[in-house]
Amino acid sequence: MISRIDLRGDALPEGTALRDLLPRADFDVSAALEKVRPICEAVHHRGDAALIDYAEKFDGVRLDTVRVPAQALTGALERLDPAVRAALEESVRRARLVHREQRRSTHTTQVVPGGSVTEKWVPVERVGLYAPGGRSVYPSSVIMNVVPAQEAGVGSIALASPPQKEFDGLPHPTILAACALLGIDEVYAVGGAQAVAMFAHGTESCAPANMVTGPGNIWVAAAKRYFTGKIGIDTEAGPTEIAVLADESADPVHVAADLISQAEHDPLAAAVLVTDSVALADAVERELAPQVAATKHVDDRIAPALNGRQSAIVLVDGVDEGLRVVDAYGAEHLEIQTADAAAVADRVKNAGAIFVGPWAPVSLGDYCAGSNHVLPTGGCACHSSGLSVQSFLRGIHIVDYDRDALAEVAQHVVTLAEAEDLPAHGAAIKARFGWKVPESK
Repeated sequence: MISRIDLRGDALPEGTALRDLLPRADFDVSAALEKVRPICEAVHHRGDAALIDYAEKFDGVRLDTVRVPAQALTGALERLDPAVRAALEESVRRARLVHREQRRSTHTTQVVPGGSVTEKWVPVERVGLYAPGGRSVYPSSVIMNVVPAQEAGVGSIALASPPQKEFDGLPHPTILAACALLGIDEVYAVGGAQAVAMFAHGTESCAPANMVTGPGNIWVAAAKRYFTGKIGIDTEAGPTEIAVLADESADPVHVAADLISQAEHDPLAAAVLVTDSVALADAVERELAPQVAATKHVDDRIAPALNGRQSAIVLVDGVDEGLRVVDAYGAEHLEIQTADAAAVADRVKNAGAIFVGPWAPVSLGDYCAGSNHVLPTGGCACHSSGLSVQSFLRGIHIVDYDRDALAEVAQHVVTLAEAEDLPAHGAAIKARFGWKVPESK
């Protein structure tokens, strides 16, 4: 059901050579880019009419308008199962606790007497958030996008989610209920690349946004790449991933269940176990078959995900080697199920989020840990972070120098300007002192 990669014995290679040995899904955003280009241009030139046409083409429903009526939002919340509402409310409460602590404060550094640099943090003015609605429905993604934006102080928040034929062209009612619960009243029944284009260009119904965040399929990722530079994005999210670094102390029942939990997202989802224990690897393989047979989504998601080239059991000589492997892999979600898991987790350099020990599975982080589940995929955790309050803030430096403070450093500025053959830069300093620069102290 899942392949093995044996990296024992020989010394592990470095850098890209090691990364190339590890399993990864095929996810060619560049190829998808050319297919989304005409969609993005159509939305640019035809606005709402293009969005309505694409809803009919891709979602099988003909809309009168893409804006979700206010009564549909309130109605969805009123009809929401009380147990689901309670779970969403607890998820929101915990997410707010964590993300509120991420707020940044203005800080002033007195560089010299009379000369200071202040860094102030300003929220993005308007963001467009995307909540997927394909194989699964993710009200949790609404929470994970909305809460950090709200805690950052974003003044204008809009959300898009694909129209659903079975719900008369509205997004899934649980998505709408989550929006209502969070006070988001600007919601659009728009999916895929066309949703990103709507936020980037703006249409008759939707004002353009400064930034787009949220997970989605390859078409959403390609549209984000297409508009990079015109709008800000969080990340080009690829298929979800779990890596589990485990030794003989791990419970194979837990490990197998956690691998399956990510595999049920998508046939391209990656489930990777890195271990120095052949006995654990064997036990996990034995556990996979009955656990898979007992769950849903086997043929269309779980089986192809576990059997795919992106999933594997990777055998290593020890936990130290396992750490090198998971750092090279840079998993979206990394579980540490080893002896002294906290100390091992502290040594990890590259991961979107780290889950420590047997009682912190990825599923907890997906919903109710308080952490954010919008995380870098495809190895991007080596240079990128998950979504946070910081994602929606911009740091602006305010430079405030008086005459004496500038005079003290004027000659250095002129010297560096001349060293870079930019004499006008130096002249801008000289002009302030009658063209005779004071000597540096």
